[in-house]
Amino acid sequence: MASATDPRTSEPVVQARARARRERILDAALQVFARRGYRDATMDEVADAAATSKGGLYFHFPGKEALFLALLERSAELLLRRTAEALASASDPASKLDAALDVVLRLFATHRPLARLFLVEAMAAGPAIQGALVELRRRFAALIAGELAAARAAGLIGPLDPDLAATACFGALYEVVTQWVLTGNPPDLEQAAPELRRLLRRMLGLPEPAEGNRTTR
Repeated sequence: MASATDPRTSEPVVQARARARRERILDAALQVFARRGYRDATMDEVADAAATSKGGLYFHFPGKEALFLALLERSAELLLRRTAEALASASDPASKLDAALDVVLRLFATHRPLARLFLVEAMAAGPAIQGALVELRRRFAALIAGELAAARAAGLIGPLDPDLAATACFGALYEVVTQWVLTGNPPDLEQAAPELRRLLRRMLGLPEPAEGNRTTR
């Protein structure tokens, strides 16, 4: 006898429910980790926040580290996907830089717990989580480096090292967002976009936008 399927996804209802519970657990874990910190957060708190049993929680995640890693991976996929879409929608190196910068700042500005998770809580966790964070940075930098390499090959930018330049871009962005998470300065993270845009354009040898085309925030 065939199992019932969810008409919205065409997947078995049991699988759809399990996936929905897993996502609910991850949403709850994000809030708990951001509020309590990785070290102080407990699986009991996550289960309560997700309105699920401890058995249901451990069915999906065998421990706190596995839960945190899954949350990092989900968040990383969101960040990388939105950045890649922004890069693909722009036509020249300067526009790509602006689009990627705006996407990242907007994502973190509207999801402050996500920023705290990435930039603060992950650093207080164990080697496995720190390794996952290093891999995320590598993937993001590789995405930017690929665009810079293509622009260099097309003669659109000067003879820079794409990998080093991408790492420097990520480092500047990382530090600005981290300071915002820790100190609340600037009050609106997206206020940093114009200055970051100018600094990164100069570092990469990209032209400044015409005065009438400058983005104001």
